[in-house]
Amino acid sequence: QVQLVESGGGLVQAGGSLRLSCAASGRTVNRYAMGWFRQAPGKERECVAIISWSGGSTHYATSVKGRFTIARDNAKNTATLQMNSLKPEDTAVYYCAARFGMAAWSEKDYDYWGQGTQVTVSS
Repeated sequence: QVQLVESGGGLVQAGGSLRLSCAASGRTVNRYAMGWFRQAPGKERECVAIISWSGGSTHYATSVKGRFTIARDNAKNTATLQMNSLKPEDTAVYYCAARFGMAAWSEKDYDYWGQGTQVTVSS
């Protein structure tokens, strides 16, 4: 089992920045691909960023490309999502997720999830 806990959410003004962290425990997440997802009220959960187990390959949703950066530190069993130039439409609950093997865009491919952290961007 892998336990994931997100932190770093909060309230920020449009144009500001937040850094989300995901701490893993239970077993090492080395060799696990990681993803960040978000879900706004009344909307489907969407994948915003994924990263390979090595950290050498990253991909982003077009809505966040150039503004968000996903990274990981396998030695610390953490993954981060640096969010810059935040917009009100970024408001959502953000989740980190993990799966063994290749990174994927579908939430169905992920077995381990954090509890979520709220990000609210005011205008």
